[in-house]
Amino acid sequence: MFLLPGEGIVVRVSPASQRRRLEAAVSLTRWLITNDFPATEPADASQPVAKDSYVITFWRHYPQPGSGHPAAGHLGSLLRAFHELPPPPIDLLEYQPLSSLEVAVDSSTYLTSSQREWLITRRAELLESYRDLDFPLGYGHLHGDAYPGNTLWDGPDVRLGDWDEVSFGPREIDLANTFQGIRFGRSLEELDEFSLRYGYDIRNWPGLRVLCGIRDLHTLGSFIRRADRGDEGAGKQLGYRIETLRNEDGQARWSAT
Repeated sequence: MFLLPGEGIVVRVSPASQRRRLEAAVSLTRWLITNDFPATEPADASQPVAKDSYVITFWRHYPQPGSGHPAAGHLGSLLRAFHELPPPPIDLLEYQPLSSLEVAVDSSTYLTSSQREWLITRRAELLESYRDLDFPLGYGHLHGDAYPGNTLWDGPDVRLGDWDEVSFGPREIDLANTFQGIRFGRSLEELDEFSLRYGYDIRNWPGLRVLCGIRDLHTLGSFIRRADRGDEGAGKQLGYRIETLRNEDGQARWSAT
């Protein structure tokens, strides 16, 4: 990501393989803005733009205050409003859990053979459990990567950003990520407020454990790619996360960086 401060524009450079997803992200957020939903706004330009092996998108910049991120309750309200919108006139990809992780694991030069074998096995177990789930909230358009870290202040208001994983699938996907956040210190009070503002407490649904397990593995993808590029800190955190998962340590706290 690059900031053009004079223009107030954030430039996002992504692999060309993400073009269809980014086209959907730009189209959906423009539709959301016209429907008065507070999404982060794409710049008024023809996009995405292809360049060599990359695809580029342009977004309005929202300067953030020096301290204090939006609380989880804000996300609960945003997701409720988002899910209540009519189906968007956009062809969305179907949600496919852990598809990007499969690519990262298969291509990694950093993972040990033991780590790779465990991740492949664990991914298969979670996908089998996922296929057996019943989803009481039904299916519809999803943000796909909804958690409080993807909300931004816009003055006194809050916007929902980072739409690269928008898709069609079970609504519970957009709720579970916030609960997986206990690994990063999210409090019971935050989870209660999130549930109250959304209007549904997913903790009463037995499938939450499966979705949190899927989210746990999903978060490993960026650390695998960074470790492959020689990032020692990412490699250390990756090893710690895999170790705690293999030991079924649900109380372990992870670092976000």
